[in-house]
Amino acid sequence: MFFFDPLYLLFAAPALVVMFYAQAKVRSAYGKYSRVKNMKGITGYEAARTLLDVHGLGQVKIEEHPGVLTDHYDPRRKVLRFSRDIYGSASVASLGIVAHEIGHALQDQLGYAPMRVRAALVPVANVGSSLGYIFFILGVIVGVAGLVWAGVALFSAGVLFSLVTLPVELDASRRAKQMLQATGLVVSAEEGRATSAVLSAAALTYVAALLQAVASLAYFVFLALGMSRRD
Repeated sequence: MFFFDPLYLLFAAPALVVMFYAQAKVRSAYGKYSRVKNMKGITGYEAARTLLDVHGLGQVKIEEHPGVLTDHYDPRRKVLRFSRDIYGSASVASLGIVAHEIGHALQDQLGYAPMRVRAALVPVANVGSSLGYIFFILGVIVGVAGLVWAGVALFSAGVLFSLVTLPVELDASRRAKQMLQATGLVVSAEEGRATSAVLSAAALTYVAALLQAVASLAYFVFLALGMSRRD
């Protein structure tokens, strides 16, 4: 409904540009460096096991996961899940992605505050994002500003989640670069730049997600203010 509103596009256009650019950067960086073999010749699994053991995270399990770029860390089960192309690949891209996810495992071990806040926000954000749209649309249809503002408030939880997610992801990438250098898994300066390119491209997607959430919220607030004035 709102996507085809020219006014919505006015709010969302900058975020959409960044989102498309971020997706293109991820595809480009991953596509390029997934074909470049890392100088150690170790697979994603081997790199993960090395980094986990070095940082005292031997209790964290490693599993292969279906899909492409579905790699993630599950803090509840203490499991790292890597897609097949990362798990068994000896590419430069696999080093960057593996190290990033282990950065999350290290955050979990250290009790990194933003990560704890994000975990607490997950159920609130899921409910808020879904119900927010419902309340907002219902309020617009029946012309009740109170319902519209309730939708705005609920949707704000999703924006807050995106806001908290950004420093968590940036910190994981920072830790990843440090780990790769400190353990010698990245051998040359060129390889270091390559893994950084993969990590930076991935980080940009979270910036785009935050901008998109903020743009949608701004649009909702603008319409809610208009309804309130009419009332």
